Amino acid sequence: MKTAIIIKPATLLKFHTYLIQRKYHLLYSKKTFQKPGPKGPSKEIVQLILEMKQRNPRFGARRIAMQISNIFNISINKDVVLRILAKHYKSPTGGSGPSWLTFIGNMQDSLWSIDFFRAESIFIKSHWIMLVMDQFTRRIIGFATHGGDLDGIAICRMFNKIIAYKQPPNYLSSDNDPLFQYFQYFQWKANLRILEIEEIKTIPYVPCSHPFIERLIGTIRREYLDQILFWNEHDLQEKLYQFQNFYNRHRSHHSLAGKTPLQQAKEQVDNIINLNNFRWQSYCHNLFQLPAAA
Repeated sequence: MKTAIIIKPATLLKFHTYLIQRKYHLLYSKKTFQKPGPKGPSKEIVQLILEMKQRNPRFGARRIAMQISNIFNISINKDVVLRILAKHYKSPTGGSGPSWLTFIGNMQDSLWSIDFFRAESIFIKSHWIMLVMDQFTRRIIGFATHGGDLDGIAICRMFNKIIAYKQPPNYLSSDNDPLFQYFQYFQWKANLRILEIEEIKTIPYVPCSHPFIERLIGTIRREYLDQILFWNEHDLQEKLYQFQNFYNRHRSHHSLAGKTPLQQAKEQVDNIINLNNFRWQSYCHNLFQLPAAA
């Protein structure tokens, strides 16, 4: 009677159901505790696949499977090769080919980027700014300004002003901005053809395909143009020259391992300053201050 009061009928039924399930599980389940599924490839096959991948980094799973089948007459599926590589293979650091920095480094002073952005004067008048930079060194090649609307002649004049007395690059990277299209298109193309410069277009509607100059424009806005005012086109051009000098000679870059663009271009030697003997040098009308040799 006491047991009947403590245990409910539902509990007893559940316990009975569990005993039935346990009985049939013991009767019909496998006695060995092996992992289900087909037996995997042998250690020799795994080692062969890994060594072939190490010796031929550009081989894909399908190519490796075909080579093994052709040479050893062993039928193996490319999906098996993929699973083995995913589990055991670790690609060497940096990959088998050159890095982007090495690739661009071989094109030093041969790949420049160009882009436009606008700034407003103290009188709320829009001024167009053309920016040209070197991809490898992150060096600002130059600025050119224009007040008012842009046309093909103005764009060519701005670009020729920037590259005056400089060796033109072999390639010029630009985005798909409408400023390079429509009625300016033929004038701009003719100007590049005369200068023997090949234009490289980025992927449309993908700003990250033009990353260095897009980031540079943001830096110029945040660190400089948003902190100053200018009167007219001439005043803007002079202030941009000052920032160009500071940026190229004195502003270090994380992507350049702490070097300045001119140090990266081997146009400026490293100047080590004594910690006990230095002074503060101001740039861009005291907007930036950096230590300098006393």
